[in-house]
Amino acid sequence: MKLLLLWVSLLPVLVFANAEVKGVRSWLAPDNTRLVFDLSGPVEHRLFTLSNPDRIVIDVSDTRLQTDFDQLSLDESPIDAIRYSHSEGTLRIVLDLKDQVRLRPKSFDLPPNDQYGHRLVVDLENQAVAAVSAPVVSATPPADGQGQLRDIVIAIDAGHGGEDPGAVGGNGTREKDIVLAIALALKRVVDAQQGYKAVMIRDGDYFVSLRNRSLRARQANADLFISIHADGWKTPRARGASVWVLSERGASSEMGRWLASRENSSDLIGGVGSVSLEDKDEVLASVLLDMSMTASRTGSREVAGIIHSNLEQFARMHKSNVEMANFAVLRSPDVPSILVETGFITNPQEEAQLRTAAYQQRMAQAIFQGVNNYFWQKPPDMTWIAWHKRQGGTSLASVDRTHRVQPGDTLSVIAVRNGVSVTALREANQINGDRIRIGQVLRIPAG
Repeated sequence: MKLLLLWVSLLPVLVFANAEVKGVRSWLAPDNTRLVFDLSGPVEHRLFTLSNPDRIVIDVSDTRLQTDFDQLSLDESPIDAIRYSHSEGTLRIVLDLKDQVRLRPKSFDLPPNDQYGHRLVVDLENQAVAAVSAPVVSATPPADGQGQLRDIVIAIDAGHGGEDPGAVGGNGTREKDIVLAIALALKRVVDAQQGYKAVMIRDGDYFVSLRNRSLRARQANADLFISIHADGWKTPRARGASVWVLSERGASSEMGRWLASRENSSDLIGGVGSVSLEDKDEVLASVLLDMSMTASRTGSREVAGIIHSNLEQFARMHKSNVEMANFAVLRSPDVPSILVETGFITNPQEEAQLRTAAYQQRMAQAIFQGVNNYFWQKPPDMTWIAWHKRQGGTSLASVDRTHRVQPGDTLSVIAVRNGVSVTALREANQINGDRIRIGQVLRIPAG
């Protein structure tokens, strides 16, 4: 009788402990695929792999499937098909992999947030390690026979992405969308200037971990890393753009992490002759790393200050000077790194501004103006900018650019994309009215 009463008392718990998979989403990135299972509550799970053929298996306890996997688009992913079965209360999900795919799967739970409930995340990372990119060679060779010159590489990081929307404005504007638009506008501005090359950390709606963001910048041999965000706060009154660099405390803790971690000891440390820490004793390694990080922090502060001054010419600033914080994304030891908060997306006025292409372009132009001013003062060796300066050239900031008219172009579209007024565009090209022709080369006035 006691056993029967015990069984009856436990029965409601067993029933209500069951969870449901209510939906599934996929996010495809260049080097990984993320599957997100939306759950009705917390679950326990385990993940393992099987071979011949290659499969990834996820067992989820006390859970049943209440969605359809057919909705997923897997064409560009390493997954060939998804199957499932139920056995004794356990939901088994099987990912059949395509041939010759080498993946490093991992899984974790996410608690509810403002947008989603409980989630089970499965990340399928490409196991191949990305090779360090070669320097970007400039198309224009030097005139003095000094050898091939390279472009200055700017790594542009659009914050958040994929499952992580970032801050959300009152009208539903998502930070991840706004900052990607600004990042792409900045890429167009950078690539339009001779001697510069932009590298996007993410160029679509997918998530990149904070560590991988700075790692990708280092692999691209970036001369500068710019992370773009839009602030959010619990009240709509907070407003203003800001520019951030890594705090001294953050730099100190990062240096300790690098020295303590053997997995990082073979990474190249730029700024000190591209030497490796692998064969150095602890004292010498500490000195070399400190030199590299000191140079990186100095460059970060200098370029951040210039960009801050540029932004305050047209945007309200949250603080009157560059701010410092322990942002993980800024912790690269050998790449000057800054974070730009383009405004508060939770402020109605700034949300409306950030949604417009004109404001996004103006923000991109101001950021690049600061980048160019900094590198004109301190151009890296063997770059086209350094050579151009030695030859008596002028800063690119004062050089007019050109645009060849493409199908669908209008004067207003061209003006917005290049951060100038239609009136200035007309005057620079002696145009009366709005008529332009395909193939026509327009001069874009500086600034």
